[in-house]
Amino acid sequence: MRFSGKVNGLYGSTCLLFFTVVDFIRSHIIIMAKISSVIDCKGGCIMKQFILFLMIALFGCQNGRESKPVEPDAKILKFTVTSTAFEEGGMIPKKYTGDAENISPPLAWSEIPGQAKSLALIVDDPDAPSGGWVHWVVYNMPAAMKEMPEDIGPDERVPGIGIQGKNDFGKIGWGGPYPPSGTHRYFFRLCALDVVLDDVPGLTKKQLVMALQGHILAQGELMGRYKR
Repeated sequence: MRFSGKVNGLYGSTCLLFFTVVDFIRSHIIIMAKISSVIDCKGGCIMKQFILFLMIALFGCQNGRESKPVEPDAKILKFTVTSTAFEEGGMIPKKYTGDAENISPPLAWSEIPGQAKSLALIVDDPDAPSGGWVHWVVYNMPAAMKEMPEDIGPDERVPGIGIQGKNDFGKIGWGGPYPPSGTHRYFFRLCALDVVLDDVPGLTKKQLVMALQGHILAQGELMGRYKR
């Protein structure tokens, strides 16, 4: 499956080669670690420490391959995202959460660049115990679109709205706040893109973030809170 935003060219080839070498070395280090476990001399202990250091470094490099959240960039233009349901940093009404009707909230925005071809929306909770929880993924939204009405259904394709991806509840569309306890933050990040992405429904946040790379013209953000 090919996405419009996938990294290509020399950079992509270099990254692939680097991580292939990393995986090869890491597999051999694991074998060496097993062998060194039977060595009782002082030199064997030193070898174990050296192997442990290399394993930590290489595993850390591998983790760096994970796609990063869509975060504001100083080089990317900013625009405003608002909601009539809650203000920036305010509490999200219960009706939009898993404790009640669980419908998506209304959103509005302005100052989208004229050269934008489409919009993409990601809503997530960075305070989840797992380190992050995705509540909504929408893409190929019309660039001329200025607002999102509340209560968008769970269809993969919503006429006039866009294509919906899969949230971390394993479902298509909106999945409202439902934290185990305490107050959590929910970031609504909207990106203006210079392309229309491939017509593929059900993308996860990770897949969408990969497709967005190198195509974000501007970005807006709204943060709301919810407490249980």
